[in-house]
Amino acid sequence: MTAALYPCQITHTRSRPHRTFRYRSYLWLVDLDSLPQLPLPLRPLARFQARDHLSGAGGSLRASVDTYLAQHGISLPGGRVLMLGHARTLGYVFNPLTVFWCHDADGSLAAVIAEVHNTYGGRHTYLLHPDSHGRAEADKDFYVSPFLPVAGRYRLHLPEPGGRLRLGVTLHLDGQAMLAASVTGTRRRYTPRRLLGCALRHPWVTGQVTALIHWQGIRLAARRLPVSPRPADRPLEGTR
Repeated sequence: MTAALYPCQITHTRSRPHRTFRYRSYLWLVDLDSLPQLPLPLRPLARFQARDHLSGAGGSLRASVDTYLAQHGISLPGGRVLMLGHARTLGYVFNPLTVFWCHDADGSLAAVIAEVHNTYGGRHTYLLHPDSHGRAEADKDFYVSPFLPVAGRYRLHLPEPGGRLRLGVTLHLDGQAMLAASVTGTRRRYTPRRLLGCALRHPWVTGQVTALIHWQGIRLAARRLPVSPRPADRPLEGTR
């Protein structure tokens, strides 16, 4: 697979109080066995490092994924793993959501790993087995937003991206949809020129994402929303 870039729109909608937050970004889709080799001047714009995902160990991203899956009784001999997320950019990375589509040797989907990071330095993984439409569910058990409790159930729509990217996550709490997030975009084959264009439109994209999340939090705090206390730090919670 040739690495791809997805210029995209990310949308978060809260139901109580009703609030919609949108921003534009770009994401990478890469094969962990064939990561893109960037020209030397562009390498600060995209680094894919094992320490940024899962347990942060294993020597490579692919090894980290294989180790994690093996701990859950899953083996991928000869199968490929595709990852959608931000690369480390200008020395910094932040991925609210990284998705790994893990395939058997025959190309069938063995599992999906949805990895969530929060702005407190924590990360958590959900091992999913979506249906043929990319739909799956999981209980929420990781602190993400100070304005939502660690409770409820996620309904996820994570089909493998093709020409179009359409992902969705909805958090249901007490029978109501409290938060809906979506990512939509169009696939572009990676070229150095395209990456440079994305970087010019979104300078320091990972820093931008973090700043926008904090700005959204400030706006919600200004509305005096109740805050759920943060549990004791477990920086690699759920990744081992």
